[in-house]
Amino acid sequence: MMLTDPAKKYRPFVTVDLPDRQWPNKRIETAPIWCSVDLRDGNQSLIDPMDQERKQRFFDMLLKVGFKQIEVGFPSASQTDFDFVRSLIEQDKIPEDVTIQVLTQARPHLIERTFEALQGAKNAIVHVYNATDPMFRRVVFNVDKPECVQIAVEATQQIRAQMDAAPETNWTFQYSPELFTTTEMDFAVEIVEAVMGAYGSSADRPMIVNLPATVEVATPNNYADQIEWFCRHVKNRDHLIVSVHPHNDRGTGVAAAELTLMAGADRVEGTLFGNGERTGNVDIVTLAMNMYTQGVYPELDFSNITPIMREVEYCNQLPVHPRHPYVGDLVFTAFSGSHQDAIKKGMADRRANPDALWDVPYLPIDPLDVGRSYEAVIRVNSQSGKGGVSYLLEQEHGIELPRRLSIEFSQVVQEVAERTGREITSQMIYQAFADEYLEQCAPFALVNHRLSSEPDSPKVTLEAVVESDGSRQTLKGEGNGPLAAFIKALAAAGHDVEIIDYHEHSRGQGADAEAIAYVEVRIDGKAVFGVGTDESITSASMKGVLSAINRHHSTQPAAANVTAETLG
Repeated sequence: MMLTDPAKKYRPFVTVDLPDRQWPNKRIETAPIWCSVDLRDGNQSLIDPMDQERKQRFFDMLLKVGFKQIEVGFPSASQTDFDFVRSLIEQDKIPEDVTIQVLTQARPHLIERTFEALQGAKNAIVHVYNATDPMFRRVVFNVDKPECVQIAVEATQQIRAQMDAAPETNWTFQYSPELFTTTEMDFAVEIVEAVMGAYGSSADRPMIVNLPATVEVATPNNYADQIEWFCRHVKNRDHLIVSVHPHNDRGTGVAAAELTLMAGADRVEGTLFGNGERTGNVDIVTLAMNMYTQGVYPELDFSNITPIMREVEYCNQLPVHPRHPYVGDLVFTAFSGSHQDAIKKGMADRRANPDALWDVPYLPIDPLDVGRSYEAVIRVNSQSGKGGVSYLLEQEHGIELPRRLSIEFSQVVQEVAERTGREITSQMIYQAFADEYLEQCAPFALVNHRLSSEPDSPKVTLEAVVESDGSRQTLKGEGNGPLAAFIKALAAAGHDVEIIDYHEHSRGQGADAEAIAYVEVRIDGKAVFGVGTDESITSASMKGVLSAINRHHSTQPAAANVTAETLG
């Protein structure tokens, strides 16, 4: 049961005394050094850890994305990891410019086993850690501060000796004071400096110090304060590559990573899509794409993100959430009517200004940049409005609805969405449009027409054959154009139709192109829309008028009794 006074059980985090902090005024302007820990940290958190086949597929995918540092396992703790590291080395599967990283605890026999796994590697990072947090020192390991430092120093000395004995490998040393964010800051600096001395780090041979938020227990700004404080107080900062390894226990792992980069970190360890223990590691995809949206190239290639997502889902046997930033199946999709209308207008502005900076409402990034199409940007359900309906008809069916017709037809779609209680696909929208306008062929349908004109006369004469219930009637009229002549012909037959608005455009290209006409007319004092399509724009416009007449009659009580005879 939750306590009404949790202060009786939990304590707030300790803040850092850094009144002149500089990181809030900084911006991320270059990509950090990236290290994927999917194959180790991510893998150990899976319900079913990856086998050799899935590990190899994941590794190959990470290479394609552009990772140059990849933590491939914990070979001293797992035979599967040991065998995988050996297969990478023995089968020459590691490119010359890629460095593999392995993790080991600060124990002599585990360090020995780690170097057995790495024998023959071209480039390798040996990552050793021990817990420095006071609770772990007291509860888990029962060591004091000097004993904790001694563990780290002795492990470092052993690793350095192993590296010196294998000069054919380009070695990098990495040390993590585990649970850095809950370690006393002065002690974190003390133990890192002791390790630096034992390793002999220098500006020419820097070591990596990884400062992890092993368990995220504070707000992101506090982690940034800790990193800036550490970088200010540690001796020989230029002898270090400062790395961060944020976890996501408070749900702020991405923010924490970004702020620590602003605070001076050089490197980030994380996983694709944030897989990891508890709530996960920091999500490198989100971090990288956040940089990309700010005009910073992240030096990782996510230009075809969907296959990457599917591969990670296969290897991890875990789904990526449909609302996952930049990646999820629904992140570029708008159902809300106001959102859809804004996106539709933004896309139209983009087409008119294709070389301008990206500036489309509700879309922080162009979906094309990550290999997505615009087809799924707008989808329709009962929450949608005219903008979404119009967008889908235009993008997928070449139908550009005039504004008032868009408003009217959206109500038709709204009724379908509420009646079915589910998402309405673009094909369903098109079929509803066709049913409502294009297929309104009763009581009247155009059979054919013939136009003629006198030389030097602005007027045309029209003869149109109209059919109803199997009977045909020829109508004749004269006007300043085909549509005006058709209206006169209808009037002569007793049908007073007034054109209120008219739009037309071509639909499709080449031999498949056709004309589409949108006609708004007034009949018996009521405004009615009709739509017609045909290879001929004249026929399309006449069909549009008849569509409006048919729709008007369909709402009248005596509509069933209207026949072609009424035209005579």
